[in-house]
Amino acid sequence: MLFRRIYQFLIVYCVGILFLLMIKYAFSLSNYVIPGIGGIIEIAGQVAPTYIYDVFNTLSVTILGQLISIIMAFTVGIAGRKSSWIGSFIKVTAYNIQAYPIVALAPIIFILLGDGFLSRLLIASMICYFPLLLSVLGVMAAPVRDIEHFYIVTGRMRWQLEVKIRAFENLSKLVTVIAGSATLAMAGTIVAEFIAADAGIGYGIRIALYQSDLAKIFVALFLIGIVISIYQGMLETIGENIKSKWSISKGDMLL
Repeated sequence: MLFRRIYQFLIVYCVGILFLLMIKYAFSLSNYVIPGIGGIIEIAGQVAPTYIYDVFNTLSVTILGQLISIIMAFTVGIAGRKSSWIGSFIKVTAYNIQAYPIVALAPIIFILLGDGFLSRLLIASMICYFPLLLSVLGVMAAPVRDIEHFYIVTGRMRWQLEVKIRAFENLSKLVTVIAGSATLAMAGTIVAEFIAADAGIGYGIRIALYQSDLAKIFVALFLIGIVISIYQGMLETIGENIKSKWSISKGDMLL
């Protein structure tokens, strides 16, 4: 799973670079517009140590932001799973808030909190949170009637058991959503750093853009892709292990 993520990214990245090089040579563009392979490698040797540190700085915010968003999404999703007035209110509120683009709210966050760690963390959490919440709400609000009916009839149904049943029956979907949300969290952190921050790879990309240095941006994109591919691969591997162990102990878990 991990290696598949990495080589898939490498294929996409190399295809993208080759496409840009084809444009470069087809239209005889200068190295200032699109750098050649030699220029990219040279710049990579100069900025790689700094950019590697920046990427892991961004990743640390990404992981924390994703963790916060997962906790919030499951808390709200479990609370809003019922078809009661409160459950409906929670779902409608989540859907309405989702209508506001986070990028549009980012300047407000920076005005209130300023540049720094909290702003980056909040934006990363928000971008990751809403799609995750909608998926969790969909899973938790859908009864598994065949299984739940038995526990309701025998009087053994509790809300904790209800949540476990629905989570187990949709475990593959939840694992996919959580792994996918890593990309959103990373993108949110980079957006926050690009708009107004003084650290992270998004800040480095902004500086490179101001310098019109496309080679630095290529290096940054490569490092971002490798790191997020490894992170997503690890999440998927952990998810597969959880599914295997949970499947083996399914009977004990539900009892």
